[in-house]
Amino acid sequence: MKNFPRKPDWLKVRFPAGPNYARIDRYHREQGLHSVCRSAACPNQGECWEQGTATFMILGDRCTRDCRFCNVRNATPQAVDLEETDRIATAVAELGLRHAVITSVTRDDLADGGAEQFASLVRKIREASPNCRVELLIPDLQGDHSALQTILAAHPAILGHNLETVPRLYPTARAGASYPRSLALLEAAARTAPDIPTKSGLMLGLGETHEEILTVMQDLRQAGCAMLTLGQYLQPTRQHLPVVRYIPPEEFAELRQAGLALGFSHIEAGPLVRSSYHAEKQFEESHDDRS
Repeated sequence: MKNFPRKPDWLKVRFPAGPNYARIDRYHREQGLHSVCRSAACPNQGECWEQGTATFMILGDRCTRDCRFCNVRNATPQAVDLEETDRIATAVAELGLRHAVITSVTRDDLADGGAEQFASLVRKIREASPNCRVELLIPDLQGDHSALQTILAAHPAILGHNLETVPRLYPTARAGASYPRSLALLEAAARTAPDIPTKSGLMLGLGETHEEILTVMQDLRQAGCAMLTLGQYLQPTRQHLPVVRYIPPEEFAELRQAGLALGFSHIEAGPLVRSSYHAEKQFEESHDDRS
């Protein structure tokens, strides 16, 4: 069996484990909360938790899809936990978060894809923590725009949905997903709720070309997407897709400039960037740019 390719120096990070990290880790364990930080093997978990930021994952920890880049397990999902929203809203309040990020596994088994759970949680966080912004990172809802409207009606501060990769690589990396469907979801959100900024993200290093990345960025702008994250794909296990190429920081910087020239209000780009990395900073800088 082949070994993992050697990671370049720019992907080596120190894993901080100070008091804030310990506090958030303990809280997750005691309250039975799921975190995409751990489930998706995010390289920034230590940094973000030490800064007092965490991304909560709702609707369980079992996904109905089996994307070959993702570390979240594919399995028969659990029944929806109706008390989950109360526990997370309480956690956000007790942890004193100013910017909460909420994502989920994909739940194709649910008629609304989990939309009502997202909307209910936004409302409950707002009641428990009136000064906390809520950012959502949602699945494609199988293209159900009525489910999307359920989420938008709760008025999150940001509505995110990741395209993840270029159209050519969808059959390999995102079986069950559809590039046009995901793009249409973002376009519908931007069109029907223009006061809610939309956001997307791409993983790089799966074999996409520079031209393909630029085309996706153009597609996103035409769909009204305001914010973008670009990060390096890292292979979670040997059963996942291999890394084709490690993109150096200077290429991320070039792509960021190209995206800003297209009109994105904010782009976070770098080898270790993930959707919720520096989420509060992304929101504030994006709104500073728009003011």
